[in-house]
Amino acid sequence: MSAERVKVTVGVCGGIAAYKAVELVRLLQEAGLDPHVVMTRSATEFVGPLTFAAISGHKVITDLWGMEAGAGEGAASSIEHINEAQTTRVLVVAPATADMLGKFAHGLADDFLSTMFLATKAPVIVAPAMNVNMWEHAAVRANVETLRARGVRVVEPGSGYLACGMVGGGRLAEPEEIAAVVGEVLAMDLGLVETHVPGAGRGAPGPVAIPEAGKADFVGETVLVTAGGTREAIDPVRFIGNRSSGRMGYAVAEAARRRGARVILITAPTALRCPEGCEVVRVVSAEEMREAVMARVSEASVVVMAAAVSDYRVRDVAAQKIKREGPRVLELEATEDILSEVVARRGAGTLVIGFAAETENVLANGRAKLERKGVDAVVVNDVSASELGFDSEKNAGSFLTRDGAVEFPTMSKVAMAERILNEVWKLRVSKSTRVRPARG
Repeated sequence: MSAERVKVTVGVCGGIAAYKAVELVRLLQEAGLDPHVVMTRSATEFVGPLTFAAISGHKVITDLWGMEAGAGEGAASSIEHINEAQTTRVLVVAPATADMLGKFAHGLADDFLSTMFLATKAPVIVAPAMNVNMWEHAAVRANVETLRARGVRVVEPGSGYLACGMVGGGRLAEPEEIAAVVGEVLAMDLGLVETHVPGAGRGAPGPVAIPEAGKADFVGETVLVTAGGTREAIDPVRFIGNRSSGRMGYAVAEAARRRGARVILITAPTALRCPEGCEVVRVVSAEEMREAVMARVSEASVVVMAAAVSDYRVRDVAAQKIKREGPRVLELEATEDILSEVVARRGAGTLVIGFAAETENVLANGRAKLERKGVDAVVVNDVSASELGFDSEKNAGSFLTRDGAVEFPTMSKVAMAERILNEVWKLRVSKSTRVRPARG
């Protein structure tokens, strides 16, 4: 990259999630980009403009006519939206409120940010954040789809506890995820080659949150990813399941696609939206997962088995709903060992990465699985901590190979997916294996 940093404009709208935009600006800056910030009036009620000015090193535009933080007295911006619109390479709005999405969709321009949106030719990314009922409202959904149809990239909000006290969709995506999309858009639009984040995720010594844009190190690879938690029927109503959200597997699939791979995602039930550009196969049970994996494994040059597959199923599934009539004993039988079968049936040069969710003796159990299954690596994590692993947007763990271990401190699953793929690529290089052409 040249000495001149690439300018990215971060639009911040009013909402409690505005504080996350501070971290986004920091990530973009650490990636070697040049973030500038535009705030709506209501956003300044949640985060002070001087906070963004101090981090970015630039004045913060807050009004079409008024003062900007860090600009000095008398600085007016009545026509500055034209300059800002013409000089930025990406406009990313995070959080994007329902009000701003409506303005964008209907061409309204009554403040700096909405005016800049109409004036720019740069790619636009929006990361919505709002109350779950607002996010699910037909008017908001229609506005989002209108923007998608016009080429605006939408970073879907996550689900969880919201500031309003409700639970559901509408929570702003993690800054690492938004930053990764910025990197992807820049890669496609500008062909950049040195955009990466050296320290995304608090305390992390180097997880890549924006992939090395334009590097496309997984071009020519076909990456098969399993995700989610399988369900084993007890009767037509009930099932045995687990707490897997599918987020880790989905993050790996999305990261591999960003880095140029053809991605086959075999997913058990989750509440997640499938990553765009992936070939998706939906399954429910462990047996369905096995059949789907075995049908596609010959196409894969990398297999990442992130799904939480049931170890047992009910031997005799009831044909009708079981009535509550006192104690009942369920006889269980072991499900098929999909991972071992993948290792036995993989093609020459195919890398197989297993996952191990443990609650005790984490590293010892992970290394035992590595040897027992014959895989190239195991990603092992401790799921006994409620804030990590299952049901969480964050994770931590270790990438185990026969040559050693790489520690992944606590970070978002988006960032951890990039770290995992970095290690997979090192395995590819160290083994000097040729990448087989992806089959259609």
